Amino acid sequence: MRGKNLLGPWGEEKAAEYLRRKGYTVEAANYRCRLGEIDLIVRRAGVVAFVEVKLRADDRFAEAREFVDRRKQERLRKTALLWLAEHGSDDQPRFDVIEIYAPEGVRTKRPEIRHLENAF
Repeated sequence: MRGKNLLGPWGEEKAAEYLRRKGYTVEAANYRCRLGEIDLIVRRAGVVAFVEVKLRADDRFAEAREFVDRRKQERLRKTALLWLAEHGSDDQPRFDVIEIYAPEGVRTKRPEIRHLENAF
């Protein structure tokens, strides 16, 4: 069970590293409020992206993005609106999903990362 508890933070850190390499600035990680949680909030080139990170061993059952259902999307939208109200921004908001496939969990040396910009 202990290794499973490390998967979420490990995946989010891998996603943050990936986004930094792509030129994004990480504004917040694990932003929480009464409405929900956003894994990563990043900026680049006039865009503020609210990023949901999904980690799976593989995509045999379903792609990771399929776990971001309409209910989750609505919660993310409301949470993002609150963050924007608190922080003020003229940047264009966007919702992204990062899928991470790590067959060996945290021991995966090179996880597959798929970045879906404007996912919903």
